[in-house]
Amino acid sequence: MHPILLKLGPVTLYSYGFMMALAFLMCYYLLHREYRKRGEKPDFASNIVFWAAIGGIVGAKLFYILEFPSNFFINPLGMIFTGSGLVFHGGVIGGAVAVIIYLNRSQKPILANGDIIIPIMFIGQAIGRIGCFLAGCCYGKISSLPWAVQFPPGSIAAKEHFHLNLIASSAPSLPVHPTQLYEAVLNLLLFLILVKIIRPRTQKYGTTFGLYLIFAGIERFLIEFIRINPRYAFGLSSAQYTSVGIVLMGVILLVFFTKEKTKQKSKMSKS
Repeated sequence: MHPILLKLGPVTLYSYGFMMALAFLMCYYLLHREYRKRGEKPDFASNIVFWAAIGGIVGAKLFYILEFPSNFFINPLGMIFTGSGLVFHGGVIGGAVAVIIYLNRSQKPILANGDIIIPIMFIGQAIGRIGCFLAGCCYGKISSLPWAVQFPPGSIAAKEHFHLNLIASSAPSLPVHPTQLYEAVLNLLLFLILVKIIRPRTQKYGTTFGLYLIFAGIERFLIEFIRINPRYAFGLSSAQYTSVGIVLMGVILLVFFTKEKTKQKSKMSKS
């Protein structure tokens, strides 16, 4: 855990904010490279990343308010205008909606571009999860595994364990699953699977898009079993219910666009 990377007088560089900025820059670089290969204008990639960032932040905030309304009403302005209070799924959905609207208004084929854009999101997610690890948030349950990590005194994990009467107030947290790093590694692997194995072998527009939704939903659903989040019906967290919805969306995309393959190809030839 290293929440502050640099402090120069009144200027503080937080690791989470830095990693989020790095995630957007890396996504822009990869997306710009993909579109340059296809002869697209340079500003197209920057516009996509810009609208994805705006939609992602708005979506992440809205989902946090829906999931933790009591925290929002305690300090609504602070929750809206600070970097805290973000929900991952909300960011993905908000960013996707914003990009789809942009592509539609630009008269660009959504599925073909989605297959280019969507795998790169796994890279952004991986970098963002490293930011979570450095900030000490999004950790997992207590674990005795040899790679379990302890967060320092005063960290979110240590405070929670203290309130549960598991440790003294000045002690580090108990060893926990580094779920942030689990997700970072899984996201990198899923990126490679989509880009190196699946996308080159399919000619069906929307297949990569749909499989991203399925992979991302399953990955988060499973990770939630070792995350610390409130549980609801059937012992599942809100993120798991959202994950189920995302997987279903992916399945619907795959089924629908397999049937519409010829129609979608004709649209691509006109673009």
